[in-house]
Amino acid sequence: MQQLSTGDSSAGRSRDRLSSRTRSVSRSRARTWGAALTAGVATAALFGGLVPGAQAAGGAPEAAAANPYERGPDPTVSSIEAARGSYAVSQTSVSSLGVSGFGGGTIYYPTSTADGTFGAVAVAPGFTATQSSMAWLGPRLASQGFVVFTIDTNSTLDQPDSRGRQLLAALDYLTRSSSVRTRIDAARLGVMGHSMGGGGTLEAAKSRTSLKAAIPLTGWNTDKSWPELRTPTLVVGADGDTVAPVATHSEPFYESLPGSLDKAYLELNGATHFTPNSSNTTIAKYSISWLKRFIDDDTRFEQFLCPLPRPSLTIEEYRGSCPLG
Repeated sequence: MQQLSTGDSSAGRSRDRLSSRTRSVSRSRARTWGAALTAGVATAALFGGLVPGAQAAGGAPEAAAANPYERGPDPTVSSIEAARGSYAVSQTSVSSLGVSGFGGGTIYYPTSTADGTFGAVAVAPGFTATQSSMAWLGPRLASQGFVVFTIDTNSTLDQPDSRGRQLLAALDYLTRSSSVRTRIDAARLGVMGHSMGGGGTLEAAKSRTSLKAAIPLTGWNTDKSWPELRTPTLVVGADGDTVAPVATHSEPFYESLPGSLDKAYLELNGATHFTPNSSNTTIAKYSISWLKRFIDDDTRFEQFLCPLPRPSLTIEEYRGSCPLG
């Protein structure tokens, strides 16, 4: 075995001390870089949670914040054509003696409050009719996540301008005084109506531009032109309507609406003026989609409105603006 000289031994110890210092510095640097990396990851995670569109660790963009007004599960054709949606529904009667400006009615509403507040819709009947003629819409719409008020008018002979004012009075009662007012988001309201109630729907939307949706059903009105409307409007007509023929009512109503407005025209196939008085899947399907899209700002329902539905056994014609704003 070779013996090291004193010089060799000193040099070895010197190299050992240098190597030890090098390892120490390396460990120190590793700890420093490790701490910096940890802090960087933490910072990225923090800002990733705060900045919209930030990327997750896998490189995929994180989902944007959910729409706070979405209610119910993701929709399907079968879910919006079903007689009932996902919400259990309760109802309460409103006496004409306890209100002013309209004739009372029935409020249908989701029983559960777990999902927060809901948008609301007032529905007016037609000439000589009462709320019972529109009662089928109450639970059908409410079970999809709306508070629905089917109203009686002050007189069954009231004209469209009066019915428009009564729809607005009903919404005011619903959001300010009714027993379900705390369940309603007063900023998200709509109107519907049949025949003269449909004409009243247009009148209400003209008077109150803050409304989020309007749906006149085989509407009747002597005023055929509505360029003042700023409320997204779905006009529903019937190909066999002889009381308010589409050529002199629903079609000119639709065509007169501003070109910049979100609007649609649905003409029912094989239908009459009184088709909206009975449960109708086509009316329900497109009404639910329209109300969801514009009262709830729920773009999940736009798939049923755009591309435009094609003629079918139940649809004579459909026109509209796509994409929706």
